[in-house]
Amino acid sequence: MKYFLGLTLATMMLLSCSPGKPNQPGEEPDINKSAVEAITDPTKGIGAIKNVTLENPLDQERIKRGVAIYEMKCQACHKLTDQRIVGPGWKDVTKKRKPEWIMNMITNIDVMLEKDEEAQKLLELCLMRMPNQNMSVGDARDVLEFMRQNDGEK
Repeated sequence: MKYFLGLTLATMMLLSCSPGKPNQPGEEPDINKSAVEAITDPTKGIGAIKNVTLENPLDQERIKRGVAIYEMKCQACHKLTDQRIVGPGWKDVTKKRKPEWIMNMITNIDVMLEKDEEAQKLLELCLMRMPNQNMSVGDARDVLEFMRQNDGEK
């Protein structure tokens, strides 16, 4: 009797741990994808920045700091127009990319170029790796605010 009860309990435990719905033919789970990757929005890039709250009107202090950072670290490779120099031009970048993607590209460039499809497409287009400028999240947010102004936001 103890053996039967133990076997019943073990069976119930195994069944309760199994998935609720069996996979359909052709619906094999991607065992190479981590749980984090499964819930990550690929349009936000890869990095620490998960959500950015944009405010209007634009923060003028952030824009001033963003201009200074652009002039010191970005201007040699990026024009404010759509013209490509070494890197792509910045015109309308905030209309094409989510703010999280832009900031992750600025702060986490090595991983973005390694794993993000859109960043890899830019690398193929420009044929030059963006250098890691060691920008903080705050610096990236300032640059983003300047980019928003450059794209005509007020």
